[in-house]
Amino acid sequence: MTSTESIPPVTATRVLVLNSGSSSVKYQLLDMRDSSRLAVGLVERIGEETSRLKHTPLTGGGEEREREEPIADHEAALKAVSAELTADGLGLDSPELAAIGHRVVHGGLKFTAPTVVTDEVLAEIQRLVPVAPLHNPANITGIRTAQALRPDLPQVAVFDTAFHTTMPESAARYAIDVATADQHRVRRYGFHGTSHAYVSRETAGLLGKAPEDMNVIVLHLGNGASASAVRGGRCVETSMGLTPLEGLVMGTRSGDVDPAVVFHLARVGGMSIDEVDTLLNKKSGLVGLCGDNDMREIRRRIDEGDEAAALAFDIYIHRLKKYIGAYYAVLGRVDAIAFTAGVGENAAPVREAAVAGLEELGLAVDGELNAVRSDEARLISPEYARVAVAVVPTDEELEIARQTYALVGNPS
Repeated sequence: MTSTESIPPVTATRVLVLNSGSSSVKYQLLDMRDSSRLAVGLVERIGEETSRLKHTPLTGGGEEREREEPIADHEAALKAVSAELTADGLGLDSPELAAIGHRVVHGGLKFTAPTVVTDEVLAEIQRLVPVAPLHNPANITGIRTAQALRPDLPQVAVFDTAFHTTMPESAARYAIDVATADQHRVRRYGFHGTSHAYVSRETAGLLGKAPEDMNVIVLHLGNGASASAVRGGRCVETSMGLTPLEGLVMGTRSGDVDPAVVFHLARVGGMSIDEVDTLLNKKSGLVGLCGDNDMREIRRRIDEGDEAAALAFDIYIHRLKKYIGAYYAVLGRVDAIAFTAGVGENAAPVREAAVAGLEELGLAVDGELNAVRSDEARLISPEYARVAVAVVPTDEELEIARQTYALVGNPS
């Protein structure tokens, strides 16, 4: 669903991207003529006794500014952001600002593309709160606050789930009673969609091909982690499901578990539903296995002979390999595997271990290329490898800005 009604053609070229969390606002201001960043920043600990604002202008030679002060709510946070931008000549009242793009985590099945926010759109995002209780309320707050500050400006919602709405029903459905599933919106939605869309497209460009001619497995490995199988530019499978808990081993999330674990912990362990929820989302994954969710620290401990860290790493890699193999089978032909996000972009041992032993599938990593640290997209597979292995830094803010500007800058 997209909405361009009553949106006149614009000549302004700037887009402000907002990512509103429950107690934070991340922001970037971009000029879409060349996709350059004009300013970036973060407001955190909103509503606490002492909040923190960090602002970095990227034009005009301005210096990074940081201050701590009480910031009561998201309205106050955005006003503080506006003041910082104004100090750099980039204020929210600038006629150069074309739109504000908002990251919205859950769009359900209704929102398959970036969407201009209306009252009806906000109501639908609100109806999806039960399947995204930690994210959608904060996203709504950010949108409403921005609307109040600039009621004349298009506000565009870009959904984490949208890229995955192309999954066939065979991949999106759980094998439970259909009527029950439909009544409660229980299905696989997937997340990190802006990252998977951006990285799959950039991987094709790296290889000099069009996205529609490529089959790519994208591995978004950060504290949250997800995999996707992308055929011809369209997602056909992804590892996260109804919530971001399903799939790979993550920093604090368990990923895949037997659903009966929940019943067992409730019946035998005497744990409440909320306690099990906290266990699986915040006390599991790498931190549950070895006490650390920082891959750098885990690798340091492994080098010192720490068995718990070594086992946690092995479990992490085992799950990752299972998904690579499964998605290879789903796609039938794989042209490239792309590693992205914090761990995927920076942890060479993870990349090496993930494809080790998969030579029969055409996968290999060149040790020297893999060891190079760079902020640029690059190939790390040897020339003889049948399947390209790439490291492609993700850029979710740029993807949100591009989708936002494509909608309001060139309305159809």
